[in-house]
Order: sequence, then structure tokens, then C-alpha cells
Amino acid sequence: MIKHIVMFKLKDADGKTEYENALEAQKRFDSVIAEVKELKKAEAVINSKDAPESNYTIALVCEFDDIAALNAYQVHPAHLAFGKYITPLRESRACIDYEI
Repeated sequence: MIKHIVMFKLKDADGKTEYENALEAQKRFDSVIAEVKELKKAEAVINSKDAPESNYTIALVCEFDDIAALNAYQVHPAHLAFGKYITPLRESRACIDYEI
């Protein structure tokens, strides 16, 4: 199994606050989960409002059977659409992929 964790530090953009953008990203990622069969388990989690502002805003936590499934997810149209949405909203991104 492969665990894929991506964290984004979002910003105020498109007339919305960082938190509002995180809520919208979380909602949109639910559509990715529904469409990508390679995802065995996935969730989008938002940082607590009481946590330090320096924390990342949102994290996508995903599990795949193997690296081939992760690679298929990376090029899936639903994932690419999500990436197109979130890229202009982010200040930074961090990612890790590891075997479990």
C-alpha cells in the first residue's frame, strides 16, 4: 500500500478567505474521491482554526494499492481538474508518498 499526503498552505483569493477556500477545496476533493477508482481511502482535512497560522491549511490523505495506482490517480481528469482549481489558491505545497 502507498500513502500519499499532500498539504497546501492556502491564501485569501478570489474574494474568499483562506478558510473559505479550504472549505471549497474540501468539497471539490470529495468529487475526486467519488470519481477515482484507484483511491482506496481518502479524505481532505482542514487545519483547526485554533492552530498556529503557520500550519498548512488543508491536507489530502490518500491510500493506494501500489505506486501504479498512485500514478494513474496523478493523471486522472478529476485530479487534474482539482489541481487546476487549487494551484492559484496556494502559497505552498508539501507532499510525501510512503509504503505502509
